[in-house]
Amino acid sequence: MPDGSADDISGDQQSFLENIGPWAKQAGQQLGVAPELVLAHAALESGWGQHPLRTANGSSSHNLFGIKAGRGWQGAVTNALTTEHFNGADIKTTQRFRAYPDFQSAFQDYAHLLKSNPRFAGALNVGSNAEAFASALQRAGYATDPHYADKLQNIARKLSKLLAG
Repeated sequence: MPDGSADDISGDQQSFLENIGPWAKQAGQQLGVAPELVLAHAALESGWGQHPLRTANGSSSHNLFGIKAGRGWQGAVTNALTTEHFNGADIKTTQRFRAYPDFQSAFQDYAHLLKSNPRFAGALNVGSNAEAFASALQRAGYATDPHYADKLQNIARKLSKLLAG
């Protein structure tokens, strides 16, 4: 079982982090959080880039953060099967998610969403505090998984160790 050490990062995971690193850094600067928190969030939501949301034609939606397309979303969308947790049960449901032309657009929208929605204010300007970031996202309803904050913190700790050398 992985112990959370930096040695637990596979080659594919390392490539994923390198590919999105510049955009995570930009988003982190806009949000006032360490880049590894943004990287951890993308890793959690996309299965380290191995399970991106797909469009109807099978191409990537570039939505690494599982951002749903609400009523006000004016951009492209894709429908995907997702698991929501309600009253202690896992419910499979098809939801509309935002789709982007590239990863840069996804990171820009992610930063905009967190900065512009008052629900997420507690996740902003927390620096490298993974617990504050993850707990604030969970309290704000970013995900319905009751263990979401713990999962996000575990990945962030792993990345923090990796980036520290």
